[in-house]
Amino acid sequence: MAELPSIQQLKNFITYGKYQNFTSAARAANITQSAFSFQMKRLEELVGIQLIERSNRGSHLTKDGEMFYERIAPLVSDLETCLCDMRALNGEMQTLAVGTMSSLGDVQMNRHLAYFQKNHRGAALRVYNKEARELLRWLSEDKLDVISLFDLPSLDISAYEKAFFCNENLVYYAPHIEDLQGPITADIAASNPLAQYSPQYVMHDYLDHYFSVYSSVRPMTQAWFSTPYAIMNYCQQNRMGSLLPKRFLQAMGVERGYYDVIPPITLPCYLLYKKTNPNYSAIRLFVSYIQETYHVYERQK
Repeated sequence: MAELPSIQQLKNFITYGKYQNFTSAARAANITQSAFSFQMKRLEELVGIQLIERSNRGSHLTKDGEMFYERIAPLVSDLETCLCDMRALNGEMQTLAVGTMSSLGDVQMNRHLAYFQKNHRGAALRVYNKEARELLRWLSEDKLDVISLFDLPSLDISAYEKAFFCNENLVYYAPHIEDLQGPITADIAASNPLAQYSPQYVMHDYLDHYFSVYSSVRPMTQAWFSTPYAIMNYCQQNRMGSLLPKRFLQAMGVERGYYDVIPPITLPCYLLYKKTNPNYSAIRLFVSYIQETYHVYERQK
């Protein structure tokens, strides 16, 4: 019988398929680039086809590699889930402490967390909603295993592994301000009554900088809140506008009353964690699940 690839080779190939870059994939797999490259060459030998096209300009999956990735990724995920479930039957439960930004109001992420826990019985989750600086402090003190966070200029996330999972677009939400036609400029948003995040939050600093650069008008801020839920509700009750995540509004069932902004505000969202964390394997399973969930969501939009 022909020799089969190892699970680790397949997992690393899946990692490459997500990044399509040897340096990034090797870093995510926590091995040297040379060792990673050797594993991919050995995998190609065992499978009998070229999976990765290599050149001086970089690398990418071949058509056969893409087909292999699409077929093998769910199989490896099912195997990892099965192992977690079997360990759970023996009383081995890995508990992950997950932190999400309270100013993000990530309804979708909360739903994904619940679905992940339902379908991975070997992993229990403790979820904390905190502001960005506190999330980073808790992660540094090992009180959290993984956090979801905007990549904001004022935050230093260089000490952690980061896995991109989506882009967050902020829109101008003003359901009771009449005669608006999008897209909305920073001047228009600043000229109308504005609800903002509380001054102690990094999102307030980021949006304050946005207005200082792109608006010639000082923002007419009339209310400050700690969560997008409170901001949204206040705008629904008053003639007020605010900059809120589009994904949040859609998840809350809001279909109208918001507009794209000029210049656009697009914030990359990352999952941050430590490679040295003893729960690293469970973290990677969780990260892979979230990345694939958002990848599928984007394909369906």
